[in-house]
Amino acid sequence: MSEQLGLFKVIVVQGKRLVIRDFKSSDPYVVLKVGNQTAKTKVINSCLNPVWNEELNFTVTEPLGVLNLEVFDKDLLKSDDKMGNAFLNLQPLVSAARLRDILRVSSGETTIRKVIPESDNCLVRESSINCVNGEVVQNVWLRLRGVESGEIELTVKLITPIAPSK
Repeated sequence: MSEQLGLFKVIVVQGKRLVIRDFKSSDPYVVLKVGNQTAKTKVINSCLNPVWNEELNFTVTEPLGVLNLEVFDKDLLKSDDKMGNAFLNLQPLVSAARLRDILRVSSGETTIRKVIPESDNCLVRESSINCVNGEVVQNVWLRLRGVESGEIELTVKLITPIAPSK
C-alpha cells in the first residue's frame, strides 16, 4: 500500500541548445512523468532556448522513484517530433527529506547533500539538495539523451510535513 508523502513540484525553468526539428527552429514543450502521473508545459513557438518558468505539481506516494522527462517539437500537420529525453532519480531528494526530519531543519537554508554527474544519470553539473524553510529543493541541469544537443533546467521541490519528534 502506498503512503501519502506530500506534494512534489517541478518547475520547468528553461532549455538550452535544443535541436532543430522544423525548417529553422522548433516549437518545444516538455512532458513530465512521475509514476502514473503525467503533466506537460505550454508550447514555446520558434525557440531553441525556451524559457517556461512553469510549475507542474504531482501527488507524492512512496516509493518515489524517477522523474522522466521528454521534450517534443509541436507540429500541426504530423505527429510531434522527439527532441530528447532525460530522467532524474528522486531517491536523493527523498533521502534528504528524511535527513531533514532527523536533523529537525525547518527554517533558513541548509545544504543537505550534493549529487554529482555520473554515467548513470543525466546531470550536466553537480547539484545541491537544500532545505529551504522546510521544503527540500534541488536545482538541476539535465542533458537530453538521444539527440545531438540540449539541456533542460528544473527546480524540484518535495513538500512533506516535517515528521513529529518521537
